[in-house]
Amino acid sequence: MKYVVVTGGVMSGLGKGITAASLGRILKSRGFDVTAIKIDPYLNVDAGTMNPFQHGEVFVLKDGGEVDLDLGNYERFLNKELTSEHNITTGKVYRSVIEKERSGEYLGKTVQIIPHITDEIKNRIREVSDKSESDICIIEIGGTVGDIEGMPFLESIRQLHNEEGENNVILIHVTLVPILDVVGEQKTKPTQHSVKELRELGLHPDMIVGRCEEPLNNKTREKISLFCDIPKEAVFSAHDARDIYEVPLYLEKENITDILVNHLDLSNPERNLEDWQKKVDNILEPDKKISVSLVGKYTELEDAYMSVIEALKHAAAEKNCGYEIIWTDAENLENNPEKVKKLEKADGILVPGGFGERGAEGKIRAIKYARENQLPFLGLCFGFQLAVIEFARNVLGLEGANSTELEEETPHPVIDLLPEQKEVDDMGGTMRLGNQITVLEEGTLVHRLYGKDKVKERHRHRYEVNPNYIEEIKDSGLNFSGRDLEGRRMECLEIPSHNFFIGTQFHPEFRSRLEEPSPPFLGFVNAMLDEENLDKKTGEI
Repeated sequence: MKYVVVTGGVMSGLGKGITAASLGRILKSRGFDVTAIKIDPYLNVDAGTMNPFQHGEVFVLKDGGEVDLDLGNYERFLNKELTSEHNITTGKVYRSVIEKERSGEYLGKTVQIIPHITDEIKNRIREVSDKSESDICIIEIGGTVGDIEGMPFLESIRQLHNEEGENNVILIHVTLVPILDVVGEQKTKPTQHSVKELRELGLHPDMIVGRCEEPLNNKTREKISLFCDIPKEAVFSAHDARDIYEVPLYLEKENITDILVNHLDLSNPERNLEDWQKKVDNILEPDKKISVSLVGKYTELEDAYMSVIEALKHAAAEKNCGYEIIWTDAENLENNPEKVKKLEKADGILVPGGFGERGAEGKIRAIKYARENQLPFLGLCFGFQLAVIEFARNVLGLEGANSTELEEETPHPVIDLLPEQKEVDDMGGTMRLGNQITVLEEGTLVHRLYGKDKVKERHRHRYEVNPNYIEEIKDSGLNFSGRDLEGRRMECLEIPSHNFFIGTQFHPEFRSRLEEPSPPFLGFVNAMLDEENLDKKTGEI
């Protein structure tokens, strides 16, 4: 197994995850089988209970693992499904070691950071790598070099490097190269200090990727090479890209793969990024454009909806179409009903997943507008549930219809708690999570979009459509076109009389890829590209 370790210096948010994912993409384009591991030094066991404002979206893996959003980038760039084992957290490591100590596995020894914690970390890395049967494993160390919580992980990497050998481990350090407005010069001092911290921990970077606004100039590369003791050709520029999918193309142009495969003593086949380049060209230079109103309560933080944005981008790129997101604050729409008219500026309305009462009524107003005005609509998870509530209230006339999540004493609980959730007390990892099979009704719109009878998509929810209301809802014109294998749980809905009105209890965005766009999103984009619709809204086409 060959290991590519990516660390970050100076500050968080530099783009280690995109760098790691991009390295995986270009290695994959050379024919290597690549897997990835994200190490998060926080004490949480997983990301499931984290506030999106602090950590962005919670990405759900096929086995139900709730993880950091960087795992989503790995899957999208590698076009590969990962599992919860690919996310190692301090919480997971310490819990495992303490459980082993309690069971007497350490035979009376004093349990310490070294060797017990570091051994646990290395074992987890090796187990994931071995199970994947890949050629190369990319490991991203979360946080910033110097953070106290990251020390055991960096020590583990130092040991791994010594144990696996020079030609089997390569360390890449992503660091900030700022430009001071006063002098207009690229400054290398932050990089020098960050590398110094690494070396004090016994780690020496083999390659440095400089994050900067503009491409690194020759003088900057020479200075980093001199003070950080690495060859000049091992200093790479990760300057601002127009889109994240352009980053692999930037790095490949700098021949980063040649340095990687030479260091790891691998063969060096020809690059093959032509199809990737075509999709990126479609993103950057589209023939036409659509606008989507995304109605949510975390609209101030785009990372909270990263997978939704990427899935929309994938579908738009497939149609050589640009897109604009009109960020619509659900709470603002709830408190100011007259603002619902602003939705007419959009070519479609998307209500993503979410939880809780705040902003729910604003989302329902947006769904009603889409339904009554024949505007293409896509509702995901909570958006699916709210579409049922809106229909029950305004078409069936069930006054006060709601979800018991939002109103326990609602007279019409059209959305209710899953039966197996009624006795659940713990919040972490206890929802209906991960891949589930949905059976699609033949002849329906969602069946045509997927082109198959059964689909496997990822879930993250505690509530579902109340079976007591299903027939009444169907008789009034809303069809549940997808159900679980037992036929008890409603998974998809659509309104046949509408030009495009679809909701999914699952999260199709989690399995969308640039090379393989999600069918519901592709259908949503196609509906917005309707020639008559675009002529009316934007005058384009």
